Amino acid sequence: MGEALDRVKSTIRKLKVFPLPSVVMLPGTVQPLHIFEQRYRDLVKDALAGDGVFALAQVVPGQEGRLPGSPELESMLCAGVIGVHELLEDGRYNLVLVGVCRARVVKELPQRAPYREVEAELVEDATIESEEELPLRQAVLELMARVPDEVGDKVAQVTGRLHGGLLADVVAGTVLHDVAARFEVLTQTDVRVRLREVTDEVMQLVARLKPRKPEGLLN
Repeated sequence: MGEALDRVKSTIRKLKVFPLPSVVMLPGTVQPLHIFEQRYRDLVKDALAGDGVFALAQVVPGQEGRLPGSPELESMLCAGVIGVHELLEDGRYNLVLVGVCRARVVKELPQRAPYREVEAELVEDATIESEEELPLRQAVLELMARVPDEVGDKVAQVTGRLHGGLLADVVAGTVLHDVAARFEVLTQTDVRVRLREVTDEVMQLVARLKPRKPEGLLN
Protein backbone atom coordinates (compact mmCIF):
# COMPACT_ATOMS: atom_id res chain seq x y z
CA MET A 1 0.00 0.00 0.00
CA GLY A 2 2.98 2.32 0.51
CA GLU A 3 3.71 2.76 -3.20
CA ALA A 4 0.02 3.30 -3.96
CA LEU A 5 -0.24 5.89 -1.18
CA ASP A 6 2.76 7.74 -2.59
CA ARG A 7 1.02 7.85 -5.96
CA VAL A 8 -2.11 9.32 -4.38
CA LYS A 9 -0.05 11.89 -2.48
CA SER A 10 1.60 12.98 -5.71
CA THR A 11 -1.73 13.84 -7.30
CA ILE A 12 -3.84 14.89 -4.29
CA ARG A 13 -3.80 18.57 -5.26
CA LYS A 14 -5.23 17.73 -8.68
CA LEU A 15 -7.31 14.62 -8.12
CA LYS A 16 -9.49 13.21 -10.87
CA VAL A 17 -13.02 12.49 -9.64
CA PHE A 18 -15.69 10.06 -10.84
CA PRO A 19 -19.08 10.75 -9.18
CA LEU A 20 -20.82 7.38 -8.78
CA PRO A 21 -23.77 7.41 -6.36
CA SER A 22 -24.39 3.68 -6.68
CA VAL A 23 -20.95 2.73 -5.35
CA VAL A 24 -19.01 3.53 -2.18
CA MET A 25 -15.46 2.24 -2.20
CA LEU A 26 -13.55 1.92 1.08
CA PRO A 27 -9.78 1.92 1.61
CA GLY A 28 -8.29 -1.54 1.34
CA THR A 29 -11.10 -2.84 -0.88
CA VAL A 30 -11.35 -3.29 -4.64
CA GLN A 31 -14.09 -2.07 -6.94
CA PRO A 32 -14.71 -3.49 -10.43
CA LEU A 33 -15.88 -0.76 -12.82
CA HIS A 34 -17.19 -0.69 -16.37
CA ILE A 35 -16.40 2.70 -17.90
CA PHE A 36 -18.61 3.61 -20.84
CA GLU A 37 -19.36 7.36 -20.70
CA GLN A 38 -16.96 9.32 -22.89
CA ARG A 39 -15.76 11.80 -20.26
CA TYR A 40 -14.87 8.96 -17.90
CA ARG A 41 -13.16 7.05 -20.69
CA ASP A 42 -11.04 10.19 -21.03
CA LEU A 43 -10.46 10.20 -17.26
CA VAL A 44 -9.23 6.61 -17.27
CA LYS A 45 -7.09 7.16 -20.35
CA ASP A 46 -5.42 10.19 -18.75
CA ALA A 47 -5.01 8.40 -15.42
CA LEU A 48 -3.34 5.43 -17.11
CA ALA A 49 -0.99 7.80 -18.92
CA GLY A 50 0.07 9.23 -15.56
CA ASP A 51 -0.13 7.96 -11.98
CA GLY A 52 -3.18 5.69 -12.39
CA VAL A 53 -5.06 7.52 -9.64
CA PHE A 54 -8.64 8.72 -9.44
CA ALA A 55 -11.30 8.98 -6.75
CA LEU A 56 -14.88 7.77 -6.48
CA ALA A 57 -17.26 10.35 -5.06
CA GLN A 58 -20.80 10.52 -3.79
CA VAL A 59 -23.12 13.37 -4.73
CA VAL A 60 -25.07 15.42 -2.22
CA PRO A 61 -28.57 13.95 -1.69
CA GLY A 62 -31.05 15.46 -4.11
CA GLN A 63 -28.36 16.12 -6.72
CA GLU A 64 -28.57 12.73 -8.42
CA GLY A 65 -30.64 14.14 -11.27
CA ARG A 66 -27.76 16.42 -12.20
CA LEU A 67 -25.34 13.57 -12.91
CA PRO A 68 -25.18 14.32 -16.65
CA GLY A 69 -23.74 17.70 -15.56
CA SER A 70 -21.88 18.64 -12.40
CA PRO A 71 -23.81 17.77 -9.24
CA GLU A 72 -22.49 18.97 -5.90
CA LEU A 73 -20.11 16.42 -4.39
CA GLU A 74 -19.89 15.14 -0.85
CA SER A 75 -16.62 16.27 0.68
CA MET A 76 -15.30 12.80 1.61
CA LEU A 77 -13.86 10.69 -1.20
CA CYS A 78 -11.99 7.43 -1.52
CA ALA A 79 -8.92 7.76 -3.71
CA GLY A 80 -7.72 4.66 -5.51
CA VAL A 81 -5.26 3.36 -8.05
CA ILE A 82 -6.12 1.43 -11.17
CA GLY A 83 -5.17 -2.23 -10.90
CA VAL A 84 -5.92 -4.52 -13.80
CA HIS A 85 -7.64 -2.90 -16.74
CA GLU A 86 -8.90 -3.84 -20.18
CA LEU A 87 -9.48 -1.49 -23.08
CA LEU A 88 -12.34 -2.73 -25.24
CA GLU A 89 -12.50 -2.27 -29.00
CA ASP A 90 -15.10 0.50 -28.82
CA GLY A 91 -13.13 2.53 -26.26
CA ARG A 92 -14.88 1.37 -23.11
CA TYR A 93 -12.84 0.09 -20.17
CA ASN A 94 -13.19 -2.72 -17.69
CA LEU A 95 -10.99 -2.14 -14.68
CA VAL A 96 -10.47 -2.76 -11.00
CA LEU A 97 -9.91 0.27 -8.79
CA VAL A 98 -8.03 -0.42 -5.56
CA GLY A 99 -9.08 1.80 -2.66
CA VAL A 100 -6.09 3.47 -1.01
CA CYS A 101 -7.19 6.21 1.37
CA ARG A 102 -9.77 8.77 2.38
CA ALA A 103 -9.46 12.25 0.95
CA ARG A 104 -11.42 15.41 1.70
CA VAL A 105 -12.28 17.94 -1.00
CA VAL A 106 -10.72 21.35 -0.36
CA LYS A 107 -12.03 22.96 -3.53
CA GLU A 108 -13.05 22.05 -7.05
CA LEU A 109 -10.60 23.09 -9.72
CA PRO A 110 -11.51 24.99 -12.90
CA GLN A 111 -12.53 22.42 -15.48
CA ARG A 112 -9.86 21.93 -18.15
CA ALA A 113 -10.84 18.38 -19.13
CA PRO A 114 -14.16 16.65 -19.82
CA TYR A 115 -14.14 15.25 -16.28
CA ARG A 116 -13.88 16.98 -12.89
CA GLU A 117 -10.79 17.50 -10.73
CA VAL A 118 -10.46 18.68 -7.16
CA GLU A 119 -7.80 19.84 -4.77
CA ALA A 120 -8.05 17.46 -1.84
CA GLU A 121 -6.26 16.60 1.38
CA LEU A 122 -5.43 13.17 2.75
CA VAL A 123 -7.41 12.00 5.78
CA GLU A 124 -5.11 9.61 7.60
CA ASP A 125 -6.12 7.26 10.42
CA ALA A 126 -4.80 7.68 13.94
CA THR A 127 -2.84 4.76 15.38
CA ILE A 128 -4.60 2.77 18.09
CA GLU A 129 -3.66 -0.01 20.48
CA SER A 130 -4.19 -3.56 19.19
CA GLU A 131 -6.45 -4.33 22.17
CA GLU A 132 -8.99 -1.86 20.78
CA GLU A 133 -9.46 -4.10 17.74
CA LEU A 134 -10.41 -7.17 19.78
CA PRO A 135 -14.22 -6.67 19.79
CA LEU A 136 -14.26 -6.47 15.99
CA ARG A 137 -11.96 -9.47 15.64
CA GLN A 138 -14.22 -11.47 17.95
CA ALA A 139 -17.26 -10.40 15.94
CA VAL A 140 -15.55 -11.60 12.76
CA LEU A 141 -14.89 -14.97 14.41
CA GLU A 142 -18.57 -15.20 15.34
CA LEU A 143 -19.46 -14.46 11.73
CA MET A 144 -17.05 -17.10 10.42
CA ALA A 145 -18.91 -19.72 12.47
CA ARG A 146 -22.06 -18.92 10.51
CA VAL A 147 -20.86 -18.80 6.92
CA PRO A 148 -19.47 -21.50 4.59
CA ASP A 149 -15.88 -22.49 5.26
CA GLU A 150 -14.58 -21.04 1.99
CA VAL A 151 -16.15 -17.66 2.82
CA GLY A 152 -14.88 -17.70 6.39
CA ASP A 153 -11.39 -18.70 5.29
CA LYS A 154 -11.29 -15.81 2.82
CA VAL A 155 -12.43 -13.32 5.46
CA ALA A 156 -9.84 -14.62 7.92
CA GLN A 157 -7.07 -14.47 5.33
CA VAL A 158 -7.87 -10.88 4.40
CA THR A 159 -8.50 -9.45 7.87
CA GLY A 160 -5.78 -11.33 9.74
CA ARG A 161 -3.02 -9.01 8.54
CA LEU A 162 -4.94 -5.73 8.90
CA HIS A 163 -5.05 -3.33 11.82
CA GLY A 164 -6.87 -0.26 13.08
CA GLY A 165 -9.02 1.74 10.72
CA LEU A 166 -8.09 -0.37 7.72
CA LEU A 167 -9.38 -3.47 9.50
CA ALA A 168 -12.73 -1.75 10.03
CA ASP A 169 -12.82 -0.57 6.40
CA VAL A 170 -12.17 -4.00 4.90
CA VAL A 171 -14.64 -5.76 7.18
CA ALA A 172 -17.25 -3.13 6.33
CA GLY A 173 -16.48 -3.52 2.65
CA THR A 174 -17.06 -7.27 3.03
CA VAL A 175 -20.31 -7.29 5.02
CA LEU A 176 -22.04 -4.00 4.16
CA HIS A 177 -23.80 -3.70 0.83
CA ASP A 178 -26.07 -0.72 1.54
CA VAL A 179 -24.62 2.43 -0.04
CA ALA A 180 -25.67 4.71 2.81
CA ALA A 181 -24.16 2.40 5.43
CA ARG A 182 -20.89 2.16 3.53
CA PHE A 183 -20.74 5.93 3.10
CA GLU A 184 -21.26 6.37 6.83
CA VAL A 185 -18.17 4.21 7.39
CA LEU A 186 -16.24 6.25 4.83
CA THR A 187 -17.10 9.52 6.56
CA GLN A 188 -16.23 8.24 10.04
CA THR A 189 -12.72 9.53 10.61
CA ASP A 190 -12.51 8.58 14.31
CA VAL A 191 -10.93 5.13 14.15
CA ARG A 192 -12.27 4.01 17.53
CA VAL A 193 -15.82 5.01 16.64
CA ARG A 194 -15.47 3.33 13.24
CA LEU A 195 -14.34 0.09 14.87
CA ARG A 196 -17.32 0.16 17.24
CA GLU A 197 -19.81 0.91 14.48
CA VAL A 198 -18.49 -1.83 12.20
CA THR A 199 -18.46 -4.27 15.14
CA ASP A 200 -22.14 -3.46 15.72
CA GLU A 201 -22.92 -4.08 12.04
CA VAL A 202 -21.16 -7.44 12.09
CA MET A 203 -22.95 -8.53 15.27
CA GLN A 204 -26.31 -7.57 13.74
CA LEU A 205 -25.46 -9.80 10.80
CA VAL A 206 -24.38 -12.60 13.16
CA ALA A 207 -27.73 -12.36 14.95
CA ARG A 208 -29.55 -12.99 11.66
CA LEU A 209 -27.54 -16.10 10.77
CA LYS A 210 -27.78 -19.54 12.27
CA PRO A 211 -24.57 -21.30 13.38
CA ARG A 212 -23.36 -23.94 10.95
CA LYS A 213 -23.87 -27.53 12.00
CA PRO A 214 -20.61 -29.36 12.74
CA GLU A 215 -19.60 -31.57 9.86
CA GLY A 216 -20.16 -35.28 10.28
CA LEU A 217 -23.17 -35.05 12.60
CA LEU A 218 -26.48 -36.56 11.60
CA ASN A 219 -29.49 -34.27 11.20
